[in-house]
Amino acid sequence: MTEERFSFTASAKKTIMIIGLIGIVLLVIGTISSMSGGHAEEGEHATNNLTEHVESTDQSTHGEAEAHEAGEEGHHGSATWLKRIYSNLWVNNIYFTGLAIIGLFFVAIHYVSQAGWSAGINRIPLAMAHWLPIAGILMIATWFMVKGDVFHWTHASLYAEHGGDHLIQGKAAYWYWPLESGTFPLFYLLRLVLFFALWVMFFRWIKKEMLSEDIDGDVKHWYKAKKLSIIFLLIFAFSSSIAAWDWIMSIDPHWKSTLIGWYVFASWWVSGLAGITFIVVLLKQRGYLKVVNANHLHDLGKYIFAFSIFWTYLWFAQFLLIYYANIPEESVYFVQRINASQYSWVFFLNLILNFLFPFLLFMTRDAKRHMSMLKVVCPIVLVGHWFDFYLMVTPSVMKFEGTFGFVEIGMAMMFLAAFMFIALSSLAKMPLIAKNDPMLEESLHHNI
Repeated sequence: MTEERFSFTASAKKTIMIIGLIGIVLLVIGTISSMSGGHAEEGEHATNNLTEHVESTDQSTHGEAEAHEAGEEGHHGSATWLKRIYSNLWVNNIYFTGLAIIGLFFVAIHYVSQAGWSAGINRIPLAMAHWLPIAGILMIATWFMVKGDVFHWTHASLYAEHGGDHLIQGKAAYWYWPLESGTFPLFYLLRLVLFFALWVMFFRWIKKEMLSEDIDGDVKHWYKAKKLSIIFLLIFAFSSSIAAWDWIMSIDPHWKSTLIGWYVFASWWVSGLAGITFIVVLLKQRGYLKVVNANHLHDLGKYIFAFSIFWTYLWFAQFLLIYYANIPEESVYFVQRINASQYSWVFFLNLILNFLFPFLLFMTRDAKRHMSMLKVVCPIVLVGHWFDFYLMVTPSVMKFEGTFGFVEIGMAMMFLAAFMFIALSSLAKMPLIAKNDPMLEESLHHNI
C-alpha cells in the first residue's frame, strides 16, 4: 500500500497534448476573429457604457485623473486583439501561479499543524508546486511583454511635472525607488523576483527533506521540513499580500482595496484545494492512493465547502464597504463590472459558481464523501475562480473593449495542459506515498 508509484501513461500524455493543441487552435481562431473586427457589437456597448462611466466619475475628486488615464490609454495602447492576448496571459499566469504556490502552502500548513490525516496525499500538492519555477520565469518574461498595456503606471508621461497624473505620482516610490519616477521600476521588479526566488527556494528545501525521508526514514527530515514550513508560512503571509497589490491592484492604480491581499489568497486557496481534491479523486478512481478513504475525501470536501464561504465573506465585505461608502475612486471598480454588459454576466456567474454551487452541493455530509460529487464540484470551483481572476484583471486592462470567447478559452486550455503535464510528470518521478512519514499511521487509520 505504501510502495505506490504513479505511472504517467502515454495515453494520459496524449490527452493532455490534445487539450493543449485544441487550446492553440482556439487561440489562433479567436485572435484572427478579433483582428478582423469581431468586436463591432462590443464597441457599441463600450461607447454607451463609457459615456455613463465618465459622467459619473466627472463628479468625483479624481475626475481629471480618470480622464487623463483614458487619454493615456488611447495614446499608448496596443491594438485591441493584442491587449486581449496580454490580458489573458496575465490572468493565466496569476491563476496557475496560485495553484502552484497553494500546493506548497498546503504541504507547509499541514507540517506546521502536525495534521496526520493528509500524510497520504501530500505528494499531490507537492507535485503541483513544481510549476513554481516555470511560473516565475513566465511571470517575469510576460511582465516585460505586457507592461505597457496591462500596467498603466509604467507610462513615463504620467510622471511629467506638468500634465502628469498626480495620484500616480504619489505612488511612484512604491514602484520605482530608488530610481527616478517613470524610468525603470526597480523596486517593483525586485519584489517580483524576490518572491519567486523565496518560494522556489523553500519548495526545493521542503521537497528535499520529504524525499530524503523516503530513503533513510530518519525522523529528523520531518522535523526539518516542519521548521522550513514555519519560515515559509511567515514569508508567504506578507509576500502573497504584496503580490496581490503588485500583480492585481496596481493594474488599476486609481483604485484601492484594503482587502485585496486576503481576497486573492482566498481565491488561490480554494482553487488549489479544488485542484488537489480533483487529482486525488482521479488517481483514486484509477486504482492509486489506496491509503485514501471516504474520510480523507470528506476532509478535502469540508475544506472546499468552508473556504468557499470564507471567499464569499471576503467578497461581500469588500463589496459592501465600497458600495456603502460610495467613494468614487473605489466604487468605479464595481460600477464598471456590474454596468458593462460584457462583464456583468461574469460578475454574477462568479457568485453562482464560487459560492452557490459549492454551498448547495456540499451541504450534506454524504456529498463530501462521494467521488462522483467531488468530480462535479471541483471543476466548477476551478472554472469559477478562473473567472474570478478574469474579472479582477480584464476590465482594468481592456476597459470597455473586453469580451470572452475563443481567445480566453484557448489560452486557459494551453496553460492547463502545460500545468498538468509538469505536475503529473513530477508526480511520476517520486513515490506516491511518503512511506516513512511519522504521521502516515494516523492517516491510514483516519476516521471521522
